[in-house]
Amino acid sequence: MPDISVCVEMVFDDEPFHERIPRAVAAGADAVEFWGWRDKDLDAVEAAAAEADAPIAAFGAGGTLTDPGQAEDAVETIRESIATASELGCPTLIATTGPDQDGLDRRTQYENVVDVLSEVAADAEDAGVTLALEPLNTEVDHPGYFLTTSAEGFDVVDDVDSPNVRLLYDVYHQQITEGNVIQTVTENVDRIGHVHVADVPGRHEPGTGELNYANVFAALDEAGYDGYVGCEFRPTGDPEAAMDAVLNCR
Repeated sequence: MPDISVCVEMVFDDEPFHERIPRAVAAGADAVEFWGWRDKDLDAVEAAAAEADAPIAAFGAGGTLTDPGQAEDAVETIRESIATASELGCPTLIATTGPDQDGLDRRTQYENVVDVLSEVAADAEDAGVTLALEPLNTEVDHPGYFLTTSAEGFDVVDDVDSPNVRLLYDVYHQQITEGNVIQTVTENVDRIGHVHVADVPGRHEPGTGELNYANVFAALDEAGYDGYVGCEFRPTGDPEAAMDAVLNCR
């Protein structure tokens, strides 16, 4: 079964940041992840992760990929993140596209996303870091975001054509946007670099909503997915109990 990573921004959010790492490991996590890195005390994070024997599975790359006027800044931002990930031994950077730009047609924005990721793909390959592009839902959590469907995300991955550019498949977001979770991950597992889980509705732990996560985990395993499954949810109560729900699905 896939290893479990915990987003310590969401699951454990009631104590100093670096202190959440050993707590996540004690609750059964194999690794930890977080969103942005520039606002973190990375020395403290790295020390806490090393002491807890917890790999850092992923964090956010930053940058706006949909605006041609910000393309150079986006490339530089992602390159800085690649270097930081390499220093921390982190295998995956989460890439988000940014907003749908007013006044720009969708094709122009799509091509800019491809161009930016293509520009940094060689850097990612050299560093041994995977860029995982994440579609998000616009109906509940991220109105105005550009990339919503897994199909378009897979098109970006194909157009960039790098072994180190993959899709982040967030089961929660894609259940809201399009459903058909198990067939999608099964048919596209070679293009998926990271997975996030939360239940629908509410974005709480597995077992609180409409998704059968035992079947989702089994499908990932049978398809040969060998990356991390990241817990990115708001616990309905005790975070340790929420982690037990995840581990019971696995």
